[in-house]
Amino acid sequence: MTLALGCIADDYTGASDLANTLTRAGLRTVQTIGIPADDLALPEVDAVVVSLKSRSIEAGLAVSRSRAAETWLRGRGASHVLFKICSTFDSTDAGNIGPVMDALRDDCGEGIVLVTPAFPETGRTVYQGNLFVGAVPLNESPLKDHPLNPMHDSSLVRVLARQSRTQIGLVDLATVTRGADAVRARLAELAGKGIGAAIIDAVFDRDLETIGLVAADHRLSVGASGIGLGLARALVSTGKVKSAAAGSESGAAVGGPAACLAGSCSQATLKQIASAEQVMPVFHLDPDRILTGADEAQRALDWARPRLAEGPVLIASSSTPDQVSALQARHGRDAAGHAIEQAMADIAENLVKSGVRRLVVAGGETSGAVVDRLKIPGFLVGVEIAAGVPVLRAVGAGGEMLLALKSGNFGGPEFFSDALGLMR
Repeated sequence: MTLALGCIADDYTGASDLANTLTRAGLRTVQTIGIPADDLALPEVDAVVVSLKSRSIEAGLAVSRSRAAETWLRGRGASHVLFKICSTFDSTDAGNIGPVMDALRDDCGEGIVLVTPAFPETGRTVYQGNLFVGAVPLNESPLKDHPLNPMHDSSLVRVLARQSRTQIGLVDLATVTRGADAVRARLAELAGKGIGAAIIDAVFDRDLETIGLVAADHRLSVGASGIGLGLARALVSTGKVKSAAAGSESGAAVGGPAACLAGSCSQATLKQIASAEQVMPVFHLDPDRILTGADEAQRALDWARPRLAEGPVLIASSSTPDQVSALQARHGRDAAGHAIEQAMADIAENLVKSGVRRLVVAGGETSGAVVDRLKIPGFLVGVEIAAGVPVLRAVGAGGEMLLALKSGNFGGPEFFSDALGLMR
């Protein structure tokens, strides 16, 4: 295997978002869960997205896992590695974006790293170094209230500077609009001042193409799926990769029972749950019962099993931001999050034992817990359900299975029904 592009994603839903984006842009792509075992049979591909669950763990552990993934990717020929992060730059002043970027930059000897979470297709843009969600700055949007990584500063230069050992610069939109050579000149100017990373503005898709052309000259970049799109288009347009048919992986129909799990507390997911209640049975978990030791997962399974033969079911732990804050105040943030993730993983494991082979999961942390529990080593990328969310066919899982792993903020109101309609 000789890779045109290697990618390290800091969570599983972000990884499938990126794998979907690369596939649509013409790169043959596979998503792995962690560093693949030597005996995992992977098809011949242009790009591998190594999925880690490293966004919210201790920074040193995130660094060591990311370094190991980079070593694996470089060993398969990847001259450029993209460290894929959330499009809302989910992190704290302790990391993990800055520490991982610093370590990977040191390892590959890169002088200056381009950084942007912009992805205009999903409403994420960067202007003057500030991250916008739709028409408002990140810190004024509903996405500021992430239960694990609340984001209350839209200035990415300031946010990254608080996490990184290097100085952070800016490549503004006026420079980007003048083209790739202007961006290269600005990066050389910043690097000459000892600046090791630069936030780069992007408001339109064409900006991503300019960024991709420049990033491909370097050994490392950091960003969301938008910069992945730019890199993929650069690889195709320069002839380094021959474009493949997007979403061509379909495979045989899986059939059988289907279920949905929702752990995200985003406004988008809460609306999707409300919509699903009109078309399928929905069970709302009691988070306090989970935290106080009551077997809430078993209660949900007892409710779900007799209904699976009749059609899909949805089990949700999602709550409003106020409810989440109150729960965290009673039980502690980390304890609450971990207990709910493990309860959802218990439910997923037992649903699969009950015959479920089509599973839709909403929420990055929930998806990570579920996939880890099911011990799925990798995925082939299928058709797109919604922007950033493809159908995934499990590889090396010991049986045919389809999944959809959705970042909480992605998808329209009918997402669960839309996903199940494409997962045959």
